[in-house]
Amino acid sequence: MLKSFLRARSEPVSVTETLSRPVAIVDIGSNSVRLVVYQALSRAPTPIFNEKAMCGLGRGVLTTGRLPEEGVEKAMKALRRYRALCDMMEVSEIHALATAAARDAENGAAFLEAAREVIRCDIQLLSGRREAELSALGVISAIHKPNGVVGDLGGGSLELIDVKGEELGKGVTLPLGGLALMDASRRSPREAIKIARKAIATAKPLDHLKGRTFYAVGGTWRSLAKLHMKQRHYPLGVMHNYRIQTGEAADFAELVESIDSDAIDDIDVVSTARRPLLAYGAIVLDEIIRRAKPREIVISAAGVREGLIYDRLSASERAVDPLLFASRELEGVFARAPGYGDELIAWIDDFMRSGSIDETDEEKRLRHAACLLSDIAWRAHPEYRAQRALNVVTQGPFVSIDHPGRAFLSMAIVLRHEGPEGGDAIAELRSILTTRLFLRARVLGAAMRVAYLLSASMPGVLPRTSMRLAESALTLTVPETLADLASDRVLNRVKALARLLGVDAELVIARQRK
Repeated sequence: MLKSFLRARSEPVSVTETLSRPVAIVDIGSNSVRLVVYQALSRAPTPIFNEKAMCGLGRGVLTTGRLPEEGVEKAMKALRRYRALCDMMEVSEIHALATAAARDAENGAAFLEAAREVIRCDIQLLSGRREAELSALGVISAIHKPNGVVGDLGGGSLELIDVKGEELGKGVTLPLGGLALMDASRRSPREAIKIARKAIATAKPLDHLKGRTFYAVGGTWRSLAKLHMKQRHYPLGVMHNYRIQTGEAADFAELVESIDSDAIDDIDVVSTARRPLLAYGAIVLDEIIRRAKPREIVISAAGVREGLIYDRLSASERAVDPLLFASRELEGVFARAPGYGDELIAWIDDFMRSGSIDETDEEKRLRHAACLLSDIAWRAHPEYRAQRALNVVTQGPFVSIDHPGRAFLSMAIVLRHEGPEGGDAIAELRSILTTRLFLRARVLGAAMRVAYLLSASMPGVLPRTSMRLAESALTLTVPETLADLASDRVLNRVKALARLLGVDAELVIARQRK
């Protein structure tokens, strides 16, 4: 049963679809050793298993020059478990990589040799520059048209690299990882600030960051963001693409720097093992903000691991929109009639064109994703379909979509189930949306309600009908052969949409020509 679910597809998209078994990445970092198993090598890789062990391999490396024995033992134990898990899950291929701690330690080579025997595959020892490149590729794979600097903060190092669209700058690595900075400063925040400021002052990728976006990658920065979200009572729980304006980020970083982590409100959302590193991560972020003055900080849950997958894709595979790819996959697994979503896209495209409704490229791709996801909750009880759809969209592992876009998808699909006024489920999401996106979500939800009632989400109906918007009226045209589908309830839904648009509504039965 599990395998059939993991391998389910709506339609062939690329050569990566020929993979029949999952792909795993083992990431041997300075702070943690992690296994992530992905459903397949694809444009929108879905993690099906994710586990980390906090081994602290980088602890003391800067001062002793060696990986700590306790950390090595923990890492070997984790790697043995990961190998067993991969065998059990019938993983098709394992990619293992190691970063700063193994790169900088005197006994790093011996450790990697022993690790290879345990994990039974080659382990790539990444240079600092290569680590920066892979981290940037991870951001490119998961954030729509990035423009700024990627900063990947690990336990041993900080990698910085400029990114604009698909273009990468020259990456640099600095010894400012949380464990390294803790050791170098002898746990003195004041000394850590001096060290970080000196190193960051000469970091070339930061020279042209002013007014652009800083993409923060790494567990410590994700923990800071999780804490910030909790204190704001933020309505979404998804970390990826969480945005913080620079001034707010600087103020929050200074707060975390200045007091003991256990005294911070809501600190329980951060793991005990990660808390000692929060202040050092905050120091580095604060110094980057002071030096480079970015417009905003964006958290990326994608980094080196996702970059490694993206790097293996062909140019045509990279060109696939990951949001639409993932939406189509979910439709293939959960919708009552896979393929209906594409008919709904074409039907509403025609409606939008008929009324010359202006729409940006980003708004259009969000609308298309909503159409693909419109019927994924049909198996739930009717009273809970809206909540089921809301949970999938707000918590799903979508990439290449920001939080307002995710709120738009959620709201449009909830309104498709509950009607133009919606319900309590969307109240919190309203605060994330602009007025323009909110109004468009209402219109899209109402249009999908017309389509659903008319077609019962079954393919073959919508292409034979049309819904057109003129200056004074919204007209639903149904052929005579489908006249029995044109009920008063369908007309009432057309009227509900027409009220949102400020026009009249009519239903026309098109007679067949003899």
